[in-house]
Amino acid sequence: METIIALALRWRTIGCSLVILSFCGVAMFAGAQAQAQTWPERPVKLLVPFAAGGNIDVTGRLMAERLSETLGQQFVVENRVGGGGIIATEAVARAPADGYTLLWASTNVIAIVPATTKVPYDPVKDFAPVSALGASPQVLLVNAKVPAKTVSEFVAYAKSQPAPLAYGGGGGPGSASNLIMALFLQRADLKMTSVAYRGTAPALTDLIAGHIPTTFVPISEAHAQATNPNMRMLAVSSGKRSPRLPDLPSIAETYPGYHAVSWTGMLAPAGTPKAIVNKIAAEMVRAVNDPKFAEQLRNSGIEPLAEGPEKFAAMIASEIPVWAKAVEIAGVKL
Repeated sequence: METIIALALRWRTIGCSLVILSFCGVAMFAGAQAQAQTWPERPVKLLVPFAAGGNIDVTGRLMAERLSETLGQQFVVENRVGGGGIIATEAVARAPADGYTLLWASTNVIAIVPATTKVPYDPVKDFAPVSALGASPQVLLVNAKVPAKTVSEFVAYAKSQPAPLAYGGGGGPGSASNLIMALFLQRADLKMTSVAYRGTAPALTDLIAGHIPTTFVPISEAHAQATNPNMRMLAVSSGKRSPRLPDLPSIAETYPGYHAVSWTGMLAPAGTPKAIVNKIAAEMVRAVNDPKFAEQLRNSGIEPLAEGPEKFAAMIASEIPVWAKAVEIAGVKL
């Protein structure tokens, strides 16, 4: 009898505990919902890992300005430069998960740098994806003296040369431009020699002057030189043609499946309430569906691409191995 009574009391205790836990779960959910409804109650800090004036900074400021207007609190951009973007990225990974410190992320800090060196953050586990903003395809250019007018003609021309052609690695070995070329060379079974530049702009200048025969540059830089008689655009690096240069083929039309673009988007610290993440994401999606805002992005060389947390998370997961492979092909070690 005592055993039966003891078991009954034990089950009663367990039942009470489960009820309490259930109430706690409901209370926590209600608390998170209430927090999201009132968030943001003070200015939000958006950390940009690179210097002011660059493309990533420009798009971050566009988004911050838009969110300041739509969410009723100031989104303050802070350029925290250093370590190839590592310093700002780690700062956000270690920040409180309350929605008041966010990262303006890019391919560089999430996919490229972690493949080239040991970083003090996990690009997947330490962040909550909010949304991508857009993708930045690059354009394969050749100097006008190169006879090729298509990708296949260029590959045939390069293979016919007695020594490997040089190409401009704009931004250095670990730059998107250099790694996009590495992926292209592997796919085309080509060997070429990289010439490092401090950025794509000086590489483009040397290509126009005839000092190097080819390079990749962001679509905005290529578009600005579209009528220059000293260079020729062959193809865009995205899987599909760009609306900005609709007559320019994609490399994928010659090499199906080729797709190499850099991207920007917003990340929050892991554990940030989902309701807050969704609130920001909804505003980002609304922004890119605004024709005026989308045009601002396109003028900065960005193809609008805001699709929310789940698709951004899937994109990051698929992009990390692509850029790791590019780093391996290029032999980049920082």
